[in-house]
Amino acid sequence: MKGKAFWTEFRQFIARGNVMNLAVGVIIGAAFQNITNSLVGDIISPVIGLFASADMSDWSITVGGAQIRYGAFFTAVINFLIMALVIFLLVKLLNKLLAFGKKPEEPAAKPPVKKCPFCCSEIALEATRCPHCTSQLEG
Repeated sequence: MKGKAFWTEFRQFIARGNVMNLAVGVIIGAAFQNITNSLVGDIISPVIGLFASADMSDWSITVGGAQIRYGAFFTAVINFLIMALVIFLLVKLLNKLLAFGKKPEEPAAKPPVKKCPFCCSEIALEATRCPHCTSQLEG
């Protein structure tokens, strides 16, 4: 019986909207990563290579027999920055679209206050003692 309950609980977990949304996001993100890799590898790196007379992803140094490919690292950093920028812009656009039609929320009303006659600080209307100067208040 425990196995059946486990699979029922697992099926309910998978069917939740958040899990499905996450799965769709991961798939779209992977597809978008291919586009970004192509943009950087096929367009940006060759343009930078025009000024440096070499493909940026091929830049490397050899230290003690180990090849350090810092150009490939720079390419990965550029990929990340482009993806982060596009995601930021998409989230910003979605937030504007979701807020488009909503009325702006009014700020919460301040609770009624009075001034302490001794120290002139604002205190709650129903206070009988000032929390700042500890003076006993009338009424």
